[in-house]
Amino acid sequence: MDAKRPLLIDRHNMTGGDVAILEGHLDEYNSGQTGCRDSAWLGFQLVLDNELVGGIAGFTWAGFCELRQFWIHERFRGAGYGSALLNRAIDEARARKCAHVYLATYSFQAPDFYRRFGFEAVAIIENRPPGHRDFIMRLAL
Repeated sequence: MDAKRPLLIDRHNMTGGDVAILEGHLDEYNSGQTGCRDSAWLGFQLVLDNELVGGIAGFTWAGFCELRQFWIHERFRGAGYGSALLNRAIDEARARKCAHVYLATYSFQAPDFYRRFGFEAVAIIENRPPGHRDFIMRLAL
């Protein structure tokens, strides 16, 4: 008996919805393996005249928060908006009873910004991307 085989398709232009489907499957598997079923998205946006000018997004699960995207338009940097967004995300992580917040940042992005909030580097990957470093950072709550 011939079993149907899945078709491997090159899909380098996956949408946010496509990625969310993968995230959902991973969440289902991880929850089944750990018994932790408290996964929830987290996000805040900075909007001016219906235009997105900043935002922070991630998730909480199993007592930790992971921030995956954090961006402020250049013209709003240095005005306290990034601090406000990060503080809101940290406050939400605390409200969800998280013990830690994790994030990744490159040496040319904002490791010093995060250090001012108490984040510490728990791993540094040298030469990623070439000539720079990739920091994995953690904040104890």
